[in-house]
Amino acid sequence: MPSADKPHSSVRILVVDDFEPWRRQICSILETRAEFFVVAEAANGSEALQKARELKPDVVLLDIALPNLNGLETAKRIRQTDHSAKIIFVSQNDDADVVRAALSTGGEGYVSKNDVSRDLLEAVEAVLRGEHFASSGVRLEPKRNPSQ
Repeated sequence: MPSADKPHSSVRILVVDDFEPWRRQICSILETRAEFFVVAEAANGSEALQKARELKPDVVLLDIALPNLNGLETAKRIRQTDHSAKIIFVSQNDDADVVRAALSTGGEGYVSKNDVSRDLLEAVEAVLRGEHFASSGVRLEPKRNPSQ
């Protein structure tokens, strides 16, 4: 469980995914960097909103497929109340339309769950520098119809 007594120079991160073992994996990756500190975890969109308002994380790692409030809507609502939080979507869905929709909600990054062990730390670093990030496995162009 996250501890609230980490130094203030740490990058405060909220991890949001409905699958607890996946949150544990994300936290394990983040723990390899001393400056990255998980302030909280959330299992659904409503819980994520509450924790984002309370804790003011620097970065929100957000799945799209969440119960009771999906990640896209959660991101929009976080954006309405906190313009400084960096949002990185971490999702299995790499469809170009979904990726574009996620990034249009104010997300600065998109990491495919298939690439998370390789790309997660790089994504967090990039968005903290003010850059956008997309995993190499994420398609930003729609699939071409073979009949065209």
